[in-house]
Amino acid sequence: MMLEPQELTPKQAWEILQDNPKAVLIDIRSSMEYLFVGHPVGAVHIPWIDEPNWEINPRFTTEIRQLLLGGASSEKDLSAPVILICRSGKRSLEAGRVLLEANIQNVYHINEGFEGERDDDHHRSTLGGWRYHNLPWEQC
Repeated sequence: MMLEPQELTPKQAWEILQDNPKAVLIDIRSSMEYLFVGHPVGAVHIPWIDEPNWEINPRFTTEIRQLLLGGASSEKDLSAPVILICRSGKRSLEAGRVLLEANIQNVYHINEGFEGERDDDHHRSTLGGWRYHNLPWEQC
């Protein structure tokens, strides 16, 4: 049986981030998406798949562990909520499964992602996503 990360709406994720100072939001999109499309304020960027080769980051799980250990002041801090966000919720689901398989606990993914699904005109951020819900974001 495949382990599944817990699914959150963007607003639920924002609430967890406001209520739990140990929770970490990780933007797993490519560097180009993160920089030029924008990203949630306070998100840590650890790409799941990135340019130039568009292959799964072989250090993804290690980088997540390092992030969690870097902020841990005690053993129980290692179970801080890990919230993943991508463009529309598909990559974050896949990456979350990998983290759970690697025994990283308390993994969530934002089901609408940052931009949501495309509408009938093939535009994003019109049907759902972090930006659609007017949650804090920034752009480089």
